Amino acid sequence: MGTVYKVEDYFEAFGLAGWISGFVPYLIAWIMAIVEFTLGSYLLFGIRRKLASISCLLFMLVMTPLTLWLAVSNPISDCGCFGDAVHLSNWDTFWKNVVLLLASVFVFVRNRSVFKLVTDKVDWLVAMYSTVFIFLFTYFTLNHLPVFDFRPYHIGADIKAGMEIPEGVKLPVYETIFTYQKDGVKKDFTIDNFPTDTTWTFVESQTVLKEKGYEPPIKDFVVISNDDGADITEEILNSNYVFLLVSPWLEKADDSSMDLINEVYDYSLDHGYKFYCVTASSDEAISRWQDYTGAEYPFATMDEITLKTIIRSNPGMILLKDGVVIRKWSNFSLPDEYQLSGPLEELPIGQLDDNTFWTKVTEMLVWFFGPLILFIIIDLIWLNIHRKKKFIPAPNKGVNEKKD
Repeated sequence: MGTVYKVEDYFEAFGLAGWISGFVPYLIAWIMAIVEFTLGSYLLFGIRRKLASISCLLFMLVMTPLTLWLAVSNPISDCGCFGDAVHLSNWDTFWKNVVLLLASVFVFVRNRSVFKLVTDKVDWLVAMYSTVFIFLFTYFTLNHLPVFDFRPYHIGADIKAGMEIPEGVKLPVYETIFTYQKDGVKKDFTIDNFPTDTTWTFVESQTVLKEKGYEPPIKDFVVISNDDGADITEEILNSNYVFLLVSPWLEKADDSSMDLINEVYDYSLDHGYKFYCVTASSDEAISRWQDYTGAEYPFATMDEITLKTIIRSNPGMILLKDGVVIRKWSNFSLPDEYQLSGPLEELPIGQLDDNTFWTKVTEMLVWFFGPLILFIIIDLIWLNIHRKKKFIPAPNKGVNEKKD
């Protein structure tokens, strides 16, 4: 989902937002992930060397000038190359691509020198497994949640701690630029030289960073109740257990699990837990959602970007305990009545998930490299047997006949 959001950002920056809708961003994100991973596997194992080298060179010939344009015009602050794991500025991304372009040129020229880890007999098997692996992996993450969560709302994250600002640190300095127009001429003003001439017409305003400073990992977690407009952030962060149904846009949300959502809400009522649907949608969209799904749970408003950062599913659900993220579910993995068979204090899903980051890394490495290593071992055994057969001398019939 993160790549989908980034694809949408790119098309919006290009002024082509109206050209993509529905499944198109998902398809583009899916194809990019599969192609990049597959080409990387080809280069790693030294298979399909000509195809991989040409494809990588063509890819970098497109991406390098594209990132140069991004660095100069800066329509998007983060390229999203490494997701939330590593954030690069647009200029860092451009220079990274320059290095990769030079590397791809070298591989293209010397592609026959790339060392092959397998013979031609099994390289098709390695190629097929790599493609199938990334296809299934991306399909899983698209329908569930990312296996690796580098965002500040990952399982185990303390939201209250993430919002704290240490004493004595330098804070960033921002300035608001107001754009006004008069006689067809646009001019920028600040709060210090704000125009007193009422003939100027307001066009837009933007807040820019003047001086860098410390910014907490979580800075926009503000929840406003739709019932009375009250700020319920502290109430949510200081409650024992809270279910949050997260949907940046209810008008685009998948409603296939609305019965499960309503069951979780009924469960929360029965056991005295708070439940809110947090969204950036309009009141009209909320009303349509209520009419269509029969939703009786309370709604609250939150910033759209924050909602997309919290969970990569629309809708998705998180469980908080005293401000700590205990569990996260996508629309396709919501808890059912069998998992919610008692108070959360007594259930596994009411406890912090102990599946750590390094456990997940180990699992992914085993799932990907395990079968490939097995292929290599089988290939080496076959190659060794083939060599022995090739160099075994044939029996000398003449000598045998003489002995007889």
